[in-house]
Amino acid sequence: MKQPLGRHVLAEICGCDYKILNDLEKVEEIMVNAALEAGAEVRECVFHKFSPQGVSGVVVISESHLAIHTWPELGYAAVDVFTCGRKVDPLDMCNYLAGHFDAEHMIAKETERGMLLETEFREVVNY
Repeated sequence: MKQPLGRHVLAEICGCDYKILNDLEKVEEIMVNAALEAGAEVRECVFHKFSPQGVSGVVVISESHLAIHTWPELGYAAVDVFTCGRKVDPLDMCNYLAGHFDAEHMIAKETERGMLLETEFREVVNY
């Protein structure tokens, strides 16, 4: 059986602390630490603070990326974590984020990436 190239997790993190989700520096710190705690190698970060509220950002890791969009007024964060290989578990990162955002709950969905055969991929690209 062919091994996937990576794991892609989309997480809905709800019931979070408004102040944390609206603090660009805090969100960036938590995102970077989630990557490091999971054993990922951080390469670059880009974050933006919206007015009147909300933060979006991405942490590029050697294994792929973590991305976030926050709605502090709703206590909600949409998180996207993609990791290549088997060294880093994207669910570990999502759980770290939920804990440090003081979330009430999290729902995460995982998809394996890179499972198409090369010939199947070429066919899809041609459409």
